Amino acid sequence: MKTFLLTVAAVILMAACTHTRKIDLLRHDGTAASIALPGDDKAPEFDSIEESLSDTLRIHDERGNELLIMNAVKDENGEMVAHDELKAAVVTARFRNVAERDGKVDIAFDVTIPARMTDSEWMLRFKPYLTTQEGRTELENVQVTGRRYREKQLKGYELYRKFLNSIVTDSTKFISMHQLEVFLKRNLPQIYRYKNDSSLVSREQFLSEYGVSQEEAVEHYTNDFLVRRNKRKIMMKDKMRSKYIKMPVSSEGLRIDTIVSDGNGDIVYRYVQTILVKSRMKKVSVTLDGEIYDEDQVILKVPESKPLDFYISSLSSLADESPHYISTIIHRNAEANTACYIDFEAGSSEVVPARENNGEEIHRIKQNLTELLDNESFVMDSIIITASCSPEGSFQSNTRLAAARAESVKRFFDKFVTRTADSLDVLDDRKSIRFITASLAENWPGLDLLVEKDSVLSGADKEDYSRFAGIQEPDRREAGLRQKPYYMHLRTKLYPQLRIVKFNFYLHRKGMIKDTVHTTIPDTLYARGVEAIKDRNYKAAIEILRPYQDYNTAVAYCAAGYNASARQILESLKKSDRVLYMLAIIYSRTGRKQDAIQSYLDACRMNPSLVNRGNLDPEVSALVKEYNLQELLFNIY
Repeated sequence: MKTFLLTVAAVILMAACTHTRKIDLLRHDGTAASIALPGDDKAPEFDSIEESLSDTLRIHDERGNELLIMNAVKDENGEMVAHDELKAAVVTARFRNVAERDGKVDIAFDVTIPARMTDSEWMLRFKPYLTTQEGRTELENVQVTGRRYREKQLKGYELYRKFLNSIVTDSTKFISMHQLEVFLKRNLPQIYRYKNDSSLVSREQFLSEYGVSQEEAVEHYTNDFLVRRNKRKIMMKDKMRSKYIKMPVSSEGLRIDTIVSDGNGDIVYRYVQTILVKSRMKKVSVTLDGEIYDEDQVILKVPESKPLDFYISSLSSLADESPHYISTIIHRNAEANTACYIDFEAGSSEVVPARENNGEEIHRIKQNLTELLDNESFVMDSIIITASCSPEGSFQSNTRLAAARAESVKRFFDKFVTRTADSLDVLDDRKSIRFITASLAENWPGLDLLVEKDSVLSGADKEDYSRFAGIQEPDRREAGLRQKPYYMHLRTKLYPQLRIVKFNFYLHRKGMIKDTVHTTIPDTLYARGVEAIKDRNYKAAIEILRPYQDYNTAVAYCAAGYNASARQILESLKKSDRVLYMLAIIYSRTGRKQDAIQSYLDACRMNPSLVNRGNLDPEVSALVKEYNLQELLFNIY
């Protein structure tokens, strides 16, 4: 037995020494996990479009000459050669430049963990960090757990489960039921009979028979030692959890947890993270650090790696920020009108400012006249004054009275205009205002509207009133209404509202000779739409720019992934370098590779700087690589 124990101790000691030497070697060699851009041979597909067409494309140069472009592949010597076959078009692209689409980018990198870092007894936890202009964020961790390490974790959970199962939850387990039953049978047989009685025994009955309470009887035959020990276990649950589960198994915050039993090979994990691209974000960086755990102890900290940078290219940079204007037609002539309620004495045409509400109404009209006389943009040409009377009295007398009242109001305000023009020292052309009078003897149309909106008249009253509308002669119509019970309401409440004087002011824009003129003013709404594109808020940009259906509308559609809408607009526009470049992106997305290459080359001929831009957009750069367009582009550039 002693020999066996010594042998076990020796094995444990050797294992500990082996791990110590392994850690020392890792420290000495600086072995660490690394991150790198994915290799082309391992890169996942950027896009895949099933398309049964030959990979030989026919495009035209700037002179209209036809060129044949074939899919380029490497031969056995590593040279790029043309290769023509029917297949599905598969585009792969992995660059430090990542393309933002619909406000998001996917950054991909390989986390490589050397085999010599892994051990069955260890757990390795690596933490990627994403750094942007807004700060640093820890991404989901990558974890490698040794087989023996995981077995220890699970064993700890099993020990803790056994401890929890040892906690008694049924309090009757602590009561000596046999002794309690013997006591009752010997000393209180009258109570013992309740044993086989299913009827409920109240607390009062129990007290009257026993002379003690149920609680006191139970407490007397309860094993206090067992109770105290159980309570201690309950209180020690957290402590025992920490004792047994030193290495919790967790999936929270983990991207992947790989279980390994030995270190036969390096572990490579392709990490792809989608991030939301905030306004004007141009660059993100990724770093990696970590720890190696032996049980619950960190035995080695993995130093932070050098940053891996990703530069964000966005279609928002292709937005046209040129000023956009609204074309407005400004008319030379303008018109303003208002109405006032001037109350006249019965049969009188004299304007009496002190009568009823005349003072307030006259003051309002004077204010309007003063503002128009002092206006720097408009000159008043004429004022038409139209007076109307209510239907009481004969139509003939009302005709004369309305005309007289219009003339009276004209004289009243003509004097005011002359005095005001002099006081404002306005030019002579503003003083020569023509007053024109008109009259409406009896304002029956106005009465019809008042009756329709009146809340006092009943539906039957209004229906009865409408029958008088067919009477052509005004005096007969008014005489018929006079016989109705609702006439007094018409006479006292509605008729006064018909005695109005309406003012129509006719003006022209100062300094204008032509009837209309076209001018341009900045379109602030359109500017907000362009700003939304620059901020990569494409949904807002589309909402604003949709009515314009222009180039920037197409950029917003394309950036948000609405390819059909973008293409429809772009194909209707004049072919500029930007329009052609955007079409190249749309055609590439939808599998029209020949059109995409032709549009891209034409765009580059118009604007050679787009040659470099093509490296930033995967839809274009993938075609450049697939068809070996570098030589053509070099000649253009």
